[in-house]
Amino acid sequence: MNSPQDPTIVSNRPLWRLAWQRIRQRPLQYVLCVLGIALGVAMMVSIDLANGSAQRAFSLSTDAITGRATHRIVAIAPTGVKESVYVQLKRSLSLPSAPVVEGYVRTSELGDQPMRLVGVDLFAESPFRAYFSDIGSSGNGFTQFLMQPNTIVLSKETATQYGVSLGDTLHLDVAGQARSAQVIGLLKTNDSLNRRALSNFLFADIATAQEILGEVGRLSQIDLIVDRPEDLEKITALLPSDLKLETAEAQKNAVQQMTAAFELNLTALSLLALVVGMFLIYNTVTFSVIQRRPIFGILRCIGVTQGQLFTLILGEAAIFSLIGSLLGVALGIVLGRSIVGLITQTINDFYFVVTVQQVTLAQSTIVKGLAIGIVSSLIASAVPALEAMNTPPSLTLQRSTLEGKVQKLLPTLVFAWFAATVMGIALLQWQSAGLVAAFAGLFAVLLGAALLTPPLVTLAMQSFSPVGQQFLGVIGRLAPRDILRSLSRTSVAIAALMVSVSVIVGVSIMVGSFRGTVVQWLDQTLQADIYVSPPSTTANRVLGKLDPLVATALKNHPGIEKAVSYNDADVEVVDFHRQVKLISADGDVSQGKRPYAWIREDLGKDPWDALDAGKGVIISEALILRENLAAPPQSITLQSPEGDRSFPVLAVFYDYSSDRGTIILDNDLYEAIWHDSSIASLGLFVAPDTSVDAIVESIRTRFKGQQSLLVQSNRSLRQGSLEIFDRTFAITDALRLLAVVVAFIGVLSTLMSLQLERTRELGILRATGMAPRQLGALMLLETGLMGTMAGVFAMPLGYALAWILIYVINVRSFGWTLQMALEGRYFWQALLVAIVAALLAGIYPAFRLGRMNIAAAIRQE
Repeated sequence: MNSPQDPTIVSNRPLWRLAWQRIRQRPLQYVLCVLGIALGVAMMVSIDLANGSAQRAFSLSTDAITGRATHRIVAIAPTGVKESVYVQLKRSLSLPSAPVVEGYVRTSELGDQPMRLVGVDLFAESPFRAYFSDIGSSGNGFTQFLMQPNTIVLSKETATQYGVSLGDTLHLDVAGQARSAQVIGLLKTNDSLNRRALSNFLFADIATAQEILGEVGRLSQIDLIVDRPEDLEKITALLPSDLKLETAEAQKNAVQQMTAAFELNLTALSLLALVVGMFLIYNTVTFSVIQRRPIFGILRCIGVTQGQLFTLILGEAAIFSLIGSLLGVALGIVLGRSIVGLITQTINDFYFVVTVQQVTLAQSTIVKGLAIGIVSSLIASAVPALEAMNTPPSLTLQRSTLEGKVQKLLPTLVFAWFAATVMGIALLQWQSAGLVAAFAGLFAVLLGAALLTPPLVTLAMQSFSPVGQQFLGVIGRLAPRDILRSLSRTSVAIAALMVSVSVIVGVSIMVGSFRGTVVQWLDQTLQADIYVSPPSTTANRVLGKLDPLVATALKNHPGIEKAVSYNDADVEVVDFHRQVKLISADGDVSQGKRPYAWIREDLGKDPWDALDAGKGVIISEALILRENLAAPPQSITLQSPEGDRSFPVLAVFYDYSSDRGTIILDNDLYEAIWHDSSIASLGLFVAPDTSVDAIVESIRTRFKGQQSLLVQSNRSLRQGSLEIFDRTFAITDALRLLAVVVAFIGVLSTLMSLQLERTRELGILRATGMAPRQLGALMLLETGLMGTMAGVFAMPLGYALAWILIYVINVRSFGWTLQMALEGRYFWQALLVAIVAALLAGIYPAFRLGRMNIAAAIRQE
């Protein structure tokens, strides 16, 4: 006998056959639905993949250096750890320890990409890293590595990739200083993760690395393996005040905290496309339910249960969401490989140096993409499925049931809009909840706007109808009526297009305001004529130092009237337990024009004299805003080689070069406390009536053989800064474009659905004398009205979105105050995009109407 479940299974088979027949009859509708899901999932997967690949690459490289170390000793000052500390540690404690020297170099033979040069002591390495157990070289590799100067080893995969062989000479660029080293060994490993990690490394004996990097007598860190807490106390007691003991995971944790806001912003933008895709899914499923309403009514009358109908509709949605999600994951992988370079470059510009040789495809990314795609589709499908399930059989057979309910729901939708908007505003004002609450508030505002769309469409079409009839005749009367008769679908399509266009408006205003603010800030801050620094591995940060002789010669170079030197280091703010950038300066490169958010009352308009006298520090606005401080602190405490030191806060300045926070300190005070007299960059003021370009060229020529220098005029530096800015927001442009594509598909799907539903009505119009050209004009008028409404509704929503992005999310993410810059082109371009997108979506349905078989259309039930 059959099991008790068999009758149910048998009874469900005809329903699934009907569903399959439906798919075969209307494939384009479901193809568009699948495509909408796929694009939404692809955006999310590509962003997650690119972010994860950059983080994974950094984590692998960090793990490669950390090895099995549990702790490390690092210097508080950028001058490094004295070798004598390591010697004392080895003599006092019998713990595994290993010295490490590291820095970044470039070499033309290896693609001129940043390579991490690491100096190690082979005799101390075995407890930490096993890479050097077998140096694959011809002859005595270990002896050459230890005894021969200027020798390095690299991974076999990297050597193969760039055609480097044993015995070849690599020409290294170390902050503009030319060095050379001979390849005497190739590292081999069977572990795929280690192979990837080692692809960006050059290894040298510790003495060789110190000479190449200019760190003779200094170490970057001392790695330790500590199992007992009492040993940590002994180590801490032995360390001088300029060193600190930290866990091996501390650096990775700091990096993750540093880039968390950046990644969350990209993820939230990618989710916008998925939200638009949900409108498309809802629209497709709703239309599918409406078209089969007579069939569902008959099925209900012959005994099909509500649960079976609900299961059928959600089952269909689940199948298409799975297909769309799988396609989206595949497309996201392709997109991720394309945009990983953009995200990596932005991370290099602002946060840390990382080279992504291989995109990491994590299982979590695939699972997340599939799960969110399927769940969002089921959520979007649940409303029409519940509608079909709960409608009595007699009403299911009535064509106008759903539209009548939508009309009755209009007052409720207005109330729902009000409730969602109030909730969104409350979330936006909830500062302690951080970015997650801010983005939740933004999505609540967008949801509220979507709920308000049906009432607004009804009001607009009722107002347009008499005007349209007066100027366009019967077509002007039919178009708004048709939009209202199918309000459950047209309003969803308009809402989807509205949300996408509002994203264009909002993000355009935000980016334009950001760019305008940065341009003004650069004009005020960069007052020197020439800026000189060593070549850097990143576009926005100086990692090397100027040769002291070069720096002195530059200050006295003919034609230079004044020189301002800068140095920088990472320092921990004890009050906030976070790393910030500390800048030491011997003068104000802005010549008093630097913009300030706050200045201590007794200092007047320019706090620089007090700074130069060593009376305190100037801190950036980002440091205050990211800590949610209502007012600037009276003083700030920094971790220094001399112990924790507190400095009075003299002023708060606007700074858009770093979101971590910046502190400016007088160079004399910095040198006395941090024991670092090096110079990272110079701002040079040219004497009157002297050609800046001529001085730039003479500097490049004079120091060409001594140290390669990055010499930029004021104009070229500002242009380079704006190029970095534009590159940073390139990914945003791609996200906006994809969001509009998804909305375009939604409008096209709606129009195709409406045409199929109204086939008999349109056939009657043709039979009673309406020409194909008139039918096409009717369809294009409807799409034009839908696009116009979407564009008009998107303008205030886009402004609200821009306000949230500028004054809430941007402040919480990066701590930057921007000045909103409104330009008319942001609005009329968005309106044009909405209308053109809608009209383009209407061309194919209008073309199909011209080829309509009138007899077949009229016979259609």
